[in-house]
Amino acid sequence: MSQVAIRVENLGKQFRIGGRVERYQTLRESLVRKLKGLGRRESSENTFWALRGVSFTVDHGDVVGVIGNNGAGKSTLLKVLSQISEPTEGYADVHGRVSSLLEIGSGFHFELSGRENIYLNGAILGMRRAEIDRKFDEIVAFAGVEKFIDTAVKHYSSGMYLRLAFSVAASLEPEILMVDEVLAVGDIAFQNKCLRKMGQVAGEGRTVILVSHNLSAISSLTKRCILLKHGRVHAAGPTSEIVAMYLRDSATEGSAVAGSREIKDDTLGSLLCELDSEGVNPTIPSTQPIKVRFWFTVKQAVTGLRVGFDLTSGAGPHLFRTYYDDLAENPPELQPGAYAAECTIPPNWLNGGDYYITLRASIHGIRHIIVLERALGFQIVNLAGANAQYGVERPGLLNPTLDWKIEPTDPATLPTISTGSDA
Repeated sequence: MSQVAIRVENLGKQFRIGGRVERYQTLRESLVRKLKGLGRRESSENTFWALRGVSFTVDHGDVVGVIGNNGAGKSTLLKVLSQISEPTEGYADVHGRVSSLLEIGSGFHFELSGRENIYLNGAILGMRRAEIDRKFDEIVAFAGVEKFIDTAVKHYSSGMYLRLAFSVAASLEPEILMVDEVLAVGDIAFQNKCLRKMGQVAGEGRTVILVSHNLSAISSLTKRCILLKHGRVHAAGPTSEIVAMYLRDSATEGSAVAGSREIKDDTLGSLLCELDSEGVNPTIPSTQPIKVRFWFTVKQAVTGLRVGFDLTSGAGPHLFRTYYDDLAENPPELQPGAYAAECTIPPNWLNGGDYYITLRASIHGIRHIIVLERALGFQIVNLAGANAQYGVERPGLLNPTLDWKIEPTDPATLPTISTGSDA
């Protein structure tokens, strides 16, 4: 078998914009219309190239990520590779049995039970009944819908529906798997199960094409990446380099500003906070420091004014609270005027995921002046760090690079470990 699993050459896909929906025509009507249209060119104003001049190859066993902004052509590319849509120009050769996780649940029937939909959707996806029988319990357990398996799916929550649909699709065993944004289904726990499933598929030597806006998932699951921009291949190469390029290209001018507020208080006049990560917008590589900056005005002299923030994860847990005067021996005294403060969260410290900053201002031991819940939000993407050499994401919210020391030692100096008494 050839080493190449997918070969794409000068691929292009064109769509008509604002085409009128017409009734079905007879063969005669279609032929007459085609003959009348000979020699005419369709106005370029009525067409749109979703893909143009796309070329790349993927070897068997490769796990390749495809990233880009909305409208870059990512989903269109997967539909062409999956033979759901025909290219307008160029070609795509795919060598091997293909399974596509594109529009999850499109084969489900709302009036049928979860059990019946497993067999229906499995058959649509090309699974034989014996194969579905063998994997049925595994599919149900993965989706976590055991209690409701004989209930019509119209009574399922949207999360239950998507979990079951993903479980059916993910149970296929193709040579080439194409995945489009399905890692965002369900709650946080199920998303982690999806990531582990994709990691398992990748570890079995199957070819995987993964489209996702979850850059942490792209970074942890793939080694090569393709960046699409306006329907063309903007760059391709090692995932860490391509994701970093995407983040640089996506950076907006200035920083993300939030939390600006005029305070109705005798002491604090106004409060402004911004998030800056050396010019990158709120999708921040784990390798960069995160700078949280404050500007505030003081109306009258005050002792013990505290300005700071809480950091929480998107899943809810509270990580820490910090104030600008944490290292001060005594409550600081501030005179009327304007002040600027800055706090730096070190690089390679937070794990991949979503985080929020809640702004706080108070007078020490007396009263709270303001609390702005989740005034700022940002996402950390794991590009490197303490575990970069292993290509897998460690559990937990923190992912610090700590200072370790290892050296040979005399066995005689080892402590004696007591195993306790059997009595």
